[in-house]
Formats: sequence, C-alpha cells, structure tokens
Amino acid sequence: MTLITGHRGARNLWAENSLTGFRNVLQLGVDAVEFDVHLTNAGELLVIHDAMLDRTAEGTGPVRLLTPEARAGMKLKGTDEGIPTLADVLDVIPPATGLALHVEIKLDETGTPYPGIAERIAQELARFGVEERTHLTSFDTSVLEDCRRYAPHIARLVSVNAAWAERQGGLAAFLDRVDDLVEIVAVHHELMEAQWDLIARTLPLERLCVWTLNDEETLRQWLERDIGHLTSDSPDIALALRAAQSSRSNLLQPTH
Repeated sequence: MTLITGHRGARNLWAENSLTGFRNVLQLGVDAVEFDVHLTNAGELLVIHDAMLDRTAEGTGPVRLLTPEARAGMKLKGTDEGIPTLADVLDVIPPATGLALHVEIKLDETGTPYPGIAERIAQELARFGVEERTHLTSFDTSVLEDCRRYAPHIARLVSVNAAWAERQGGLAAFLDRVDDLVEIVAVHHELMEAQWDLIARTLPLERLCVWTLNDEETLRQWLERDIGHLTSDSPDIALALRAAQSSRSNLLQPTH
C-alpha cells in the first residue's frame, strides 16, 4: 500500500506550514506529514518553506535574519497565526499520533546550508521523542551526510527533480551516489514518469516517493503503481482514491 504524505501540512486545504494545517491534517488519516525548517541567526528553528519571508509571511527579507521579537509580531499571510517553531509543530503532533514526519532541512537564501542545523534539528526531535518516526530530508547530499554524522539513527530521504539530477551528473549517477545514504528517494513526478524504467530497475518500489501529486487522474495513476510513498498538497483526494482502490481490490479477492 502506498503511504500518503501531506505536503507542507496540506497546503491546498490550509495555510502551508501553519499550526492549523498540522492540527487538521491529523484528522485526515494521512500516514505522514512533511514540513520545512530554517535556522535563524538568533538560533530559532522555524517551520517555513521559502528562504525569504515575502511569499507566505507578512514580512520581507531572509528568514535567517528574523529576530524572535520581529517573529512574535509577524503573521502568516491570510491567517491570524505566526510562523511556528519546530517545537511548536512537534507539540501539536505528539508521538501518540503515530504520524510519520518528513522534516525537510532547507538552505538559506544563497543556497548555502545553515551551519549546525542538522544537529540542532536532531536534538529537538530527540527532546520530543519522535526520532524513530522521522525522516530527515533534503535535496543537498552534504546536508544528509551531516544528518548521518550527527544522528545516524534517524532515517533520511533525498529529493530530486530533473534540474537537480542534471546538476548532479545525471540521474543514474545520482541514484548510485545516494543509495547507501538514504532510505527513501523522492522523485518529482515528471522526472519519475520520464525515467521510470531506470528508477524502477535501480531501486525497489518501497524506497520510492513521488511528489507532488494533486490532480485526481495523476494520483490514481501513481497509486496503481503501488510505489512506497506519495506526497500531495491535497492528501484528502489521495486518501479517498486509495480507499476506493482498496475496496475494489477487496471485491476482486476470491471467496471460499
């Protein structure tokens, strides 16, 4: 069965990377939730996707320069909520939920890894007791190597799209390089479709994740391939399709 991950909470349903989104996605029945983490110069781990504040928050400039005082007075656009810290998010997704976490470690606005961010995130995950159900994720293999160095017991996921694969010397070389670094390889759906034969030959289906799927037809097609993981901004649609697929499969089972 394909496991379904809510992307940035479930950003087609609620404000992305918002506490409301994380609280509500718990009620959907997703298998995992994905969110993004930046590190500020003040030492705060903030859950926000972009390295710049402008798109999703009522502020401007790099996330890394945001002070705790400025953050306290800043809202996410279209909400009455502020930018949550990693601790805020982990507090609303307690271990008892059993929900898996895909924690993407972001780069700063220059494309540079934040010094020490992997270790800081690992410490916070340990404090909340959620290490065993977490994958630390990144496009950047140097970040994932830091994760392995500081927290080898926490699973890892690498993301790749066509442009990134080309920058890494081609998809085949990239897949070979990350094989023993990560448990899951998350491939953009266009690249996955274009290079399906290569990818399926190289990795078992349970180690694959396809992202980010939102329309019903594309979701249905990938659910039928029975890969390990699927990420969606609209996990409600994905869950409904998976349930329908399961029901059809049960009806086709022979009876005795």
